[in-house]
Amino acid sequence: MLRRSIALILAAASMCSLALSEADTTPPLERTSAAVGFIESQLALFDHRLYVFRDFNDGVNIFTQKAFMGNNYLNIPEMEEYAQGVSGISGIKARLNFDNHTWGGYMFLNGGLTAGSSNPIPDLGYLPDGYDLTGASKLVFWARGETGSESVEFFMGTLDQGPYPDTSELRTTRYITLSKDWQQYEIDLTVADLSRINNGFGWVTSANYNMGSTEVVFYMDEIYYEFPDKQSPMLLLQSYESAGIETDEYIINNVAYTYDNAMSLMALCYAGKLDRAKQIADALVFVVHNDRDHNDGRIRNAYSSGNPCSFPNWYSKDGTQFARMPGFYDIEAREWYEDRYTQETSVGNAAWLVLGLMEAYRSIGDVVYFETAQIIGDFILTFQSETGGFTGGYEDWNSTPITYKSTEHNIDLISAFALLANASEGTKKLEYQAASDYAKAFVLSMYDSELACFYTGTTLDGVTISKSVLPLDPNTWAVLAMPDFPDRERVMEFVESNMRLGEGYDFNDDRDGIWFEGTAQCAVVYHILGNNERSDAILSYLLENMAADGSITSADRDMVSTGFEWFYGKRTHIGATAWVAFAELGRNPFEVY
Repeated sequence: MLRRSIALILAAASMCSLALSEADTTPPLERTSAAVGFIESQLALFDHRLYVFRDFNDGVNIFTQKAFMGNNYLNIPEMEEYAQGVSGISGIKARLNFDNHTWGGYMFLNGGLTAGSSNPIPDLGYLPDGYDLTGASKLVFWARGETGSESVEFFMGTLDQGPYPDTSELRTTRYITLSKDWQQYEIDLTVADLSRINNGFGWVTSANYNMGSTEVVFYMDEIYYEFPDKQSPMLLLQSYESAGIETDEYIINNVAYTYDNAMSLMALCYAGKLDRAKQIADALVFVVHNDRDHNDGRIRNAYSSGNPCSFPNWYSKDGTQFARMPGFYDIEAREWYEDRYTQETSVGNAAWLVLGLMEAYRSIGDVVYFETAQIIGDFILTFQSETGGFTGGYEDWNSTPITYKSTEHNIDLISAFALLANASEGTKKLEYQAASDYAKAFVLSMYDSELACFYTGTTLDGVTISKSVLPLDPNTWAVLAMPDFPDRERVMEFVESNMRLGEGYDFNDDRDGIWFEGTAQCAVVYHILGNNERSDAILSYLLENMAADGSITSADRDMVSTGFEWFYGKRTHIGATAWVAFAELGRNPFEVY
């Protein structure tokens, strides 16, 4: 189980700007890549849909606050949002006992998070903002009854309490008798005023419409607004395919890791899919400028998947919208938690965001990407160590320093700062180039010329070399980031002797499973080194293990060890898929231009 810490809803940051130099904004030609096709498909899921409910605890769900209504408020029945659904990992189970209520139901509300609060509340029309759903043509959902005789009415809008009522009048299915089998239903919205909606969905049932029954039990799933016109909102991609709620892995279902999304952005740019790239790039810009706790250019290791902007009426203590953080609801404890790692600020992940935004600047041409990359770069500069290299970042929202130094992080910084230097002028250019050189000097100090490998970094004292684990990526990334490094071939000989397993490669030297992300890294390395025979062989192996939709799992089996606190499993991973895209396209993400 990942480390947990209770969520805090705090402050958001504001934007600032810097002087810039010009970038080469010649659009790249579109190129074919099965892996990029999968990344595109994950963004395309939301071209015409805005979900009220897709899965339990899904990052794309809106109208998350539920309010019961009925003839009394005793013995209120709870809905279960983790029952079996028509698709995905879960659906909603609802019930009403007529011994307790002659009628009743639930409204799915937007709710609000007032400035300074940490607990969202349902809103019955007393907060000014709601969802603008203008352009939606219908509300779609699936439902079924427990026995196939249940009569239920489904509706949206018509919330008319308080000074801020819904702009839409009641839109309803009227009472319908549900089948025991899943059926899809629609509510027409073509002439509705959807400019401010707080009640996005609801249901009601009564004893009068269910004569002879003592209780109604039914199920709902896949509830969404459909838009005929393409929406293309800013989005962060869910890093891993959703796992069942009975597993420990489900707690990261709504997690969009910064690293994975930065690489997905780069892959889309390399393939010339610039409209799709812009969706992720804009989301990453938003999270940098709207951290809920700080205003110093930091990034978090992860954010909520979906649109990262907080919901209408959900504000930080400063009264502004903020970047949503991922988390999970513990059913037994009835608590919302956030994994500590997602809260952390890793210098390496920040560097990857610089790499991604600089590629977006070069490919798309919007100066805000360079501005934001500079802000992140200036933040990273604060972690420069007097004893060489850059330390790891912050380990929590309280800004507790991470004192170790990671070879991998510093490799990222070689290229990130070099890109910033090449696009900057004057003293900033010199400052960024010096930082790149400083990171490079540290990386070279981690090289064991006898073994021909790079160590993982230092222990917590920031000086002592950590030799207990020998990972693959400090070696593959060093080869990619330092084209002038003379021992690149020898480093890959070390990788072949210690990490290769059949046609693939493990994360470390225990060779207990194949890590597809690292295997794709090796394909890119061999391509850059001019060994096309080996590169093509690795790529062929990756494509054999790719799913029909173009995705690939983290590893070829579950519980592939890393030597650290986490394992990789056979679960579709957007980050591994992005690395396969680099291999397919023959692109080095550390390239400096």
